[in-house]
Amino acid sequence: MAGERPRERHPSVFVLDKNQIPLQPCHPARARKLLNKGRAVVARHTPFTIRLKDRTIAESEVDGVQVGIDPGSKHTGIAVFTQHAGERRGRYAIQLDHRGARIRKKIGQRSAYRRGRRFRNLRHRAPRFANRTRPQGWLAPSLRHRVENTTGWVDRLTRWAPVKAVHVERVAFDTHALSAGKPLEGVEYQRGTLHGYEVREYLLAKFDRACVYCGATNTPLNLDHVHPRSRGGSDRVSNLVLACVTCNQAKNNRPVEEFITNKQVLARILARAKAPLRDAAAVQSTRWALWRALNERLPTHVGSGGRTKWNRTRNHLPKTHTLDALSVGKIDTITQTTNRVLVAGCAGRGSYARTRPDKHGFPRLRLPRTKEFFGFSTGDLVRAVVPQGKKTGTYTGRVAVRASGSFNITTTQGTVQSIRYKHMRLLQRADGYGYTWKGEGVSSRS
Repeated sequence: MAGERPRERHPSVFVLDKNQIPLQPCHPARARKLLNKGRAVVARHTPFTIRLKDRTIAESEVDGVQVGIDPGSKHTGIAVFTQHAGERRGRYAIQLDHRGARIRKKIGQRSAYRRGRRFRNLRHRAPRFANRTRPQGWLAPSLRHRVENTTGWVDRLTRWAPVKAVHVERVAFDTHALSAGKPLEGVEYQRGTLHGYEVREYLLAKFDRACVYCGATNTPLNLDHVHPRSRGGSDRVSNLVLACVTCNQAKNNRPVEEFITNKQVLARILARAKAPLRDAAAVQSTRWALWRALNERLPTHVGSGGRTKWNRTRNHLPKTHTLDALSVGKIDTITQTTNRVLVAGCAGRGSYARTRPDKHGFPRLRLPRTKEFFGFSTGDLVRAVVPQGKKTGTYTGRVAVRASGSFNITTTQGTVQSIRYKHMRLLQRADGYGYTWKGEGVSSRS
């Protein structure tokens, strides 16, 4: 029922029939019994998927699942759930960590290398004309990555689970429906009941729900003007910060330079207050492209950010990307959530370049042309069992290969270097992502 905190459960296990067709996800205990009895085999390590050897979809009852998406600039939350009569039960939670910022940085470096080679009159490519036309709906590579990363995971989930529909959050308010029942004129048309809501939510995410002056959390926070309005300050987002009631009253209408005497703290506050709205602009630029791409694949339902927050707060759920994805759209209650979240970070599939440049753009290291050594490739998920020596133990993570046969393994605790390939066992081929787990309710910066 609404008003009661949902109970937590372990993430479900994806199930395929003997013809690789997705069936209804099952509980981990059920999957363990099927594996122990020999009725199923492991089809994929992460996300964990089993394949039945004695059943087809014609012999099974499949109710289907739905997918909720909470798009973000750095992180996107994905929730797999079942829904019956307005009641949702979370089955799986995934947090996608995008690498749009790294793509933007790499493109900038490439441009700087090319420009430097031209100015130094070295071997270079002639510059292109700046008046090239772009197709309709064009997105920058860093923005297109966010859309393709999200839709790619929806395609993956449809291969592992019987997905029937997608729910995605999109900021699209009907200001007439949200008005107070009176006619609106001019600027008032844009100021419905939720006027200012997006700004507040952005500031809460930007400052991690903490007072910028004293760092207090889990306390009521007010909007404070860095440069007071009574002294000519504006309501622009760059002039707004979060402050607890005590700091807000103590600052009153004084400028922040008079209220904060520590120069280091003052510089930090001013730097954070004037941070650009790049993340908000990225989400705003990709929301329509994401909706169109999802709608071409599956029936896609759109929910507003206000509705998501209302669903989450009345079910007593903390603010995370995956729980927001579970709360998207029209629902009555949320009765189950997962206790762990799979964090899928974009790691890439390597580079075509066979050299590593120095800070001036000149090659300093040449890489081998082959990317596989002793049956392993960089990015593969492996488990190494070292029986003796200084590195005795079991290590599970992504591997970085070398021609010498001594590999590095990146685990959740760090990187372990120089592990011989003969101690390793392949768990899953590289798919461009690095996987870790975290507890549900642990927030990430949006």
